[in-house]
Amino acid sequence: MKIKITSKTHVQPNKPILGKKQFHLTTFDLPYLAFYYNQKFLLYKFHNLLDLEEPTFQNNVVEKLKNGLGSVLEDFYQLAGKLAKDEEGVFRVEYDAEDEEINGVEFSVADAADVSVDDLMAEDGTAQFKELVPYNGILNLEGLSRPLLAVQVTKLKDGLAMGLAFNHAVLDGTATWHFMSSWAEICRGAETISTQPFLDRAKARDTRVKLDLASPKDPNASSNGDATAEPPQLVEKVFKFSDSTIHTIKSRANSVVPSDGSKPFSTFQSLTSHIWRHVTLARGLKPEDITVFTVFADCRRRVDPPMPEEYFGNMIQAIFTGTAAGLLAAHGPEFGASVVQKAIVAHDARTVDARNEEWEKSPKIFQFKDAGVNCVAVGSSPRFRVYEVDFGWGKPETVRSGSNNRFNGMMYLYQGKAGGVSIDVEITLEAHVMEKLEKSKEFLLVEEEVDGNGHANGNGNGFV
Repeated sequence: MKIKITSKTHVQPNKPILGKKQFHLTTFDLPYLAFYYNQKFLLYKFHNLLDLEEPTFQNNVVEKLKNGLGSVLEDFYQLAGKLAKDEEGVFRVEYDAEDEEINGVEFSVADAADVSVDDLMAEDGTAQFKELVPYNGILNLEGLSRPLLAVQVTKLKDGLAMGLAFNHAVLDGTATWHFMSSWAEICRGAETISTQPFLDRAKARDTRVKLDLASPKDPNASSNGDATAEPPQLVEKVFKFSDSTIHTIKSRANSVVPSDGSKPFSTFQSLTSHIWRHVTLARGLKPEDITVFTVFADCRRRVDPPMPEEYFGNMIQAIFTGTAAGLLAAHGPEFGASVVQKAIVAHDARTVDARNEEWEKSPKIFQFKDAGVNCVAVGSSPRFRVYEVDFGWGKPETVRSGSNNRFNGMMYLYQGKAGGVSIDVEITLEAHVMEKLEKSKEFLLVEEEVDGNGHANGNGNGFV
């Protein structure tokens, strides 16, 4: 793939933000300083190829994006700032239009004229679009000297690739997609955004925590499970679960009425426990081996008092649960769904506060191995309306995560483009485990959807 960077500039808020703005990072933010930048990749197909001709592309596409970005940064100005530390060593995000060290958002334009949209949708992994997403392998801590957001817009043969890298110590997925939808809203012609971000981090948590992070550990410092083992060779796949397949998985999980009077299992609980069970089977674990399920859950509505959905920052906590591999294998889908449900329900305001207080007494920067032994971990959410991010040339063909922050058992869930409750699952596993998963009809449910003659068409679920 031939890619040429044609320009690299920086974008500041269109109207100056008066005064020096400082917001201390909270207990919800700080554990992610030694994670990598959170990367997103959106792929758009242009129906009018004349928009890709110059100077039309520069004037009507690039400048439109940059002007819209400058406008939306008036509200989301923290993303135009940088990380800093005060005299006590407490991390903060700050923005000061008078500070020459604050350049704003990095904005690169690239050209890959020989590459089509379909070329970039043809394979499973992230390798084919890695060069189209900035800040590969860059730690969030580097936001002390780098922009907190980097954007790369690449002109393709028949469309546009947008790669983004957000500093994960500054914002989570909910805030990320609020920003993206607001930026797209301005580019479609709105004068102001419909939903303002809530910027006061102190309302979420006002405890000042001093961290010594001169040289953070690589989050990959040891593998998931055995800390002495060589890191396994990992591969990535995208499994696309159709609307009807999701309904089948959910109905199976709810086919047994729980004896304890608990609520029916949600789509999330049913699907993630289905994946957890089948990944565990594919790993070939011993019956007594423990397997951990981890979900990075939004806590905006869990805390007391609740925080607004528009809160800008991190409001996520890792919820952990686990069981013996043999128990997952021996029971039906309702068992795993119940384990997941109980952990999620138990993570209430009191639990959130206790976790924060524990961390503040003994701060610990996350490493991937902290997700748990033999883990399946869930990030992102199908609740994010990622296919509604339309800058004026239509909805994206696909939305993916970049190559950063992937480890054995990590999966990202996205709304499926097909609509309904369809869900795309990106997952990273050892190659031999993935091979078994791909061949598992029970996991794929390929026989659940049939054509008019009663024959399985194989479309109940697939991978791209």
